[in-house]
Amino acid sequence: MLKLARPKLIGTDRNPEETEERVLKRNRDLLKKEMLRRFKIQQNVFLATAEGDQPRLRPVTLIKFQNRFFFATGSSNAKVKQIRHNPKTEFCLMFGRKGSRGTIRAECIATFIMDKKTKANVFDNVPLFHEFWETPEDPSYVLIELKPFGFEYYQPGNKEAIQVKP
Repeated sequence: MLKLARPKLIGTDRNPEETEERVLKRNRDLLKKEMLRRFKIQQNVFLATAEGDQPRLRPVTLIKFQNRFFFATGSSNAKVKQIRHNPKTEFCLMFGRKGSRGTIRAECIATFIMDKKTKANVFDNVPLFHEFWETPEDPSYVLIELKPFGFEYYQPGNKEAIQVKP
């Protein structure tokens, strides 16, 4: 189990010439690094899409590969149609142990990966995908990238979410 130390927030008392703005930026950067370390190569998340005015939520396996977020699905899956109609999505990662849980919620734009080299590279590096498709050329293999434009991070032990920009 990955154990992360809470980053120390750096104050202006160490360097009186450092501006409050620089201190806040450094603290945001530390917080962002801590949050991104929570993601493994492969994890289960809940993905939200919309179908008309109805939200749709389901578990998917989120892949973090080369500092990008992906998931794969079958071409006839309902989420493909939903994302084509509205690419705004969110996912939520829950992590932690008893008594010390946290979440990361990401607001994203979903994009379909059409580049054959990228599709093959991700496919070749994710053994789970081989359980569903024989090759990356399979027409039912759809690779979708989730491009976060905002995060809401609940650190274990904190009672309020922290907004983090990518």
